Amino acid sequence: MAGIFIYTDWFASLKNQATDVAAPFYWVSDIPAKVEDWADNRVMSRSRLQQENESLRTELLIHKRKLQQMASLAAENVRLRQLLNSAEMIEDRVIIAELIGVSPDPLVHKVIVNRGSNHGVYIGQPLLDANGLMGQVVQVGALSSQVLLITDTTHALPVQINRTGVRLIAEGLGRLDELALRYVPNTTDIEVGDLLVSSGLGQRFPAGYPVAEVVEVQRDPGKAFASVMAKPKAELNRSRHVLLVFDMPPSEGL
Repeated sequence: MAGIFIYTDWFASLKNQATDVAAPFYWVSDIPAKVEDWADNRVMSRSRLQQENESLRTELLIHKRKLQQMASLAAENVRLRQLLNSAEMIEDRVIIAELIGVSPDPLVHKVIVNRGSNHGVYIGQPLLDANGLMGQVVQVGALSSQVLLITDTTHALPVQINRTGVRLIAEGLGRLDELALRYVPNTTDIEVGDLLVSSGLGQRFPAGYPVAEVVEVQRDPGKAFASVMAKPKAELNRSRHVLLVFDMPPSEGL
């Protein structure tokens, strides 16, 4: 009968085949959208990776900074323990001070510590670190003091060779790693490696504190005196925590 459509399995099979044939066309037509999505995802992934990379880099720097601080604190704790051990070996009364300033003039070897007259500091008071003698107080304020280092060109210190007891004078040369021993006779028994300690003469520094180690001895037969150089035992360019020694009554002036 006209106008009547009869559904059969044959038509279903034909429809399925038509669907299979049309599928590639739909897939091809969908390629631009897929490419756009892929590009968007790639851009988003790259941006996200860059953000994560930046975040990780920042976090790494933070952790490195913390590690540096921990290393610094550990080193400072070691130095403080050494300083406390040195304080226990000193019979005189001492207080711990901290360096808070350095002279801006490279020709002047002076430092500032955070202890002053309110803490009993006085002019001429010796200053040490964990390794040796550093200098003496030359100016006192209420809460801080100025210290002249033993390497300053205006500073001279009576010392003696620890091995032999021979007394000499160590003078500053304006270099933090060097002292000169003046007027050392050629016949003096002095050798590289000899330890120089404060002699106590002049009543400025107490006797027996390590001052320097002899690093060079040159004898010229044509001259009356040998050229002798020594390296300070104190870490003048590193020490932050130091000791002020109360070994004598306060005095006015140098």
